[in-house]
Amino acid sequence: MTHDIAVIPGDGIGKEVTPAAVEVLEALEIDFEFHEAEAGDAVQAETGEALPEETYDLAASADATLFGAAGDTAADVILPLREAVDSFVNVRPATAYPGVDAVRPETDLVFLRENTEGVYAGHEDRLSDDVSTLTRVVTESASRRLAEFACDFVTDRDADGFTVVHKANVMRETDGRFRDAVADVADEYGVETDEVLMDAFATRVCLDPDQFDVVVCPNLAGDVLSDLAAGLVGGLGLLPSANIGPERALFEPVHGTAPDIAGEGVANPAATILSAAMLVEYLGYDEEGAAIREAVETTLEDGPRTPDLGGDASTEDVTAAIVDRL
Repeated sequence: MTHDIAVIPGDGIGKEVTPAAVEVLEALEIDFEFHEAEAGDAVQAETGEALPEETYDLAASADATLFGAAGDTAADVILPLREAVDSFVNVRPATAYPGVDAVRPETDLVFLRENTEGVYAGHEDRLSDDVSTLTRVVTESASRRLAEFACDFVTDRDADGFTVVHKANVMRETDGRFRDAVADVADEYGVETDEVLMDAFATRVCLDPDQFDVVVCPNLAGDVLSDLAAGLVGGLGLLPSANIGPERALFEPVHGTAPDIAGEGVANPAATILSAAMLVEYLGYDEEGAAIREAVETTLEDGPRTPDLGGDASTEDVTAAIVDRL
């Protein structure tokens, strides 16, 4: 069976780490057909559109999409691409790996972030020279859909349950609705949950990340708190992510374009390659996904390593080592 994969490198180091991930995927005995498309700052400067219609359509029709990074146009690129695959949940693992100088080497948790609404729904207005507003949107349906995914997710992992992170003590109507909807679904599934206020979570996860496993949260909270967790494991260069929809999905590293090192050939490809591992697992190839992850972990532990991890290897060196270990 052939799987059509949309490949959108984007800007900056996206143009370096995305081909690295494709090289890893090509090393597998899986029939992939790759279709590359453009998006981001460079294509906007050239055409006036950060996300050309043909790129959107490609992501909407491919079996899965691998995305690199976008710069100033990120909101104009990644949010519509997530819409193209009808992504309702963003899955972000934050794991400390052997050989990496992590602040909290015991960290091993997964964020399940609502991916369609909250303050990212895009309802902003400038009412006057003095006043701007932002409308936060939280629906029962989106909250329940996330909760159903979370219940299936922890069941598949054989986990005890999940932690709901929110700020319902202040945002009573919006986060209150989110918290209650998630709790209702968990009760229906018979899944155990506990809840933590998002500001308290930010402290607790730094002091003792081992107390958390699967974390379910609204859109903005998931974005911010998963980046916080990245600081515990060695940086954004190690965090993959998946944007899951009912029929297709989009996979991307959490990091940005890193303009300070773009073009130098030293970008860490680990997060993008780990995103590719999530892609093949999404398509049903669990053994191959595990093999990629093991090859990345061994390379992180034994080297070679890129400069962000204290080494002097190039992106190509690290990619070749991972392919070698596959």
